Amino acid sequence: MTEMMKAVLLHGFGGPEVLRYEDAPRPTPASGEVLVRVHAASLNPPDLYLRDGYRALPPEWQPDPVFPLILGTDVSGVVAAVGDSVSGLGVGDEVYAMVRFPEDLMKGSSAYAEYVGIPASEVALKPAGIDHVQAAGAPMSLLTAWQFLVDLGHDAANPFQPFRHEPIALNGKTVLVNGAGGGVGHLAVQVAKWKGARVIAVASGKHEALLRELGADVFIDYTKTAAETVVDDVDLVVDAVGGADMERWLTVLKDGGALYLVNPLGFSGHDEAARRHITVSSTQVRSSGAQLAEAGRLLENGTIRVIVDSTYPLADASAAHERASRGNVQGKIVLVAA
Repeated sequence: MTEMMKAVLLHGFGGPEVLRYEDAPRPTPASGEVLVRVHAASLNPPDLYLRDGYRALPPEWQPDPVFPLILGTDVSGVVAAVGDSVSGLGVGDEVYAMVRFPEDLMKGSSAYAEYVGIPASEVALKPAGIDHVQAAGAPMSLLTAWQFLVDLGHDAANPFQPFRHEPIALNGKTVLVNGAGGGVGHLAVQVAKWKGARVIAVASGKHEALLRELGADVFIDYTKTAAETVVDDVDLVVDAVGGADMERWLTVLKDGGALYLVNPLGFSGHDEAARRHITVSSTQVRSSGAQLAEAGRLLENGTIRVIVDSTYPLADASAAHERASRGNVQGKIVLVAA
């Protein structure tokens, strides 16, 4: 008889209301996997895009998954079972991970559930001193900041450009982070500061006190001041927002600087960037237990903090998605399993 669990199931694309908390078959760990009893899972933009059917993409890129599917990549929990060929992890270990990303980008990585099977290579021990809610908020956002700013950590083909993304040295440099109050942004501010940069944080005014506390040297409230009109001679811009007019960041960069685009779709300033020898680069974040273990030491010693905007019971995932759709999120939204 199949063992069951509770999970948030998606039976068809749509708004937050299509997420249903129902019974689902409990997975068993395959060879090389661990089964994790989920204590918390966080929301990330790909969760919202997939729930909606990636409607912003061209039709030929849109997913055609087998329903029902389970959203979610980021988890923190406890190892409940270990598959064959797994060493270094055991039942009872507290762990965190970003699950099968981007491999399961278009079909869901199944983290919005009481249990999830995860390749052991993607799992790291949860940093001591932080709880499961904070740990669940870290993986995708922290790995994004880490792979953009510290170490790419893999040689997989880059879907956004023909060349490998290469982080630049940040010690003594000036770094501007756009979208500094969000999941990736608030961690990018802290990672850049840890690497020795002077950091300019751009976000709405509600985030100012927090971002200064997290190490921002300069804060710009974009609702009152267009950052590109008051800043220049920047070494690196990290744009964690995307959307229209990303080209404006070229005006704040010194010749020979760099522009890192977390979501590069729609950028059209390559000619000007080439003329001024500005490196425009992006990359697709990828799961890595080794990098979570390395970055986790900074969470453990308090050098980096994960800020939680709000928490919701797993059963109320639809309300959490509704919160995310309203925007102006400070840090991460986290689902807490019963």
